[in-house]
Amino acid sequence: MAYYFSKKLAWGFEEAIEKVTEALKSEGFGVLTEIDVNETLKKKLDVDFRPYKILGACNPPFAYKALQAEDKVGLMLPCNVIVQAKENGVEIAAVDPVASMQAIDNPELGEIANEIRLMLHRVIDSL
Repeated sequence: MAYYFSKKLAWGFEEAIEKVTEALKSEGFGVLTEIDVNETLKKKLDVDFRPYKILGACNPPFAYKALQAEDKVGLMLPCNVIVQAKENGVEIAAVDPVASMQAIDNPELGEIANEIRLMLHRVIDSL
């Protein structure tokens, strides 16, 4: 099973960040964290890397449901979405929450992961 789904687009990097953030909002997600991998690698290792950001997306009602179903599921939250520069554009990828939650034997959590998967698919498909 693939652990992500993605889409390549002929957009600029900053434009992609804006559009992904708006698409996430339309599905009830907020971006809790934003990690600039290029900047971090430059600062910590003094190496150059392509533009690459990790957006930590959270849908509060579903996060709450998941935490009620499984108290340690916070180890796997938030749902990460990446935007990375590619030749002729960007690639946007979202974690497949069903794949990441397979390690947890909890049917209630599986149902929540399926709902989140549909929402993240709609985000990627809308771009």
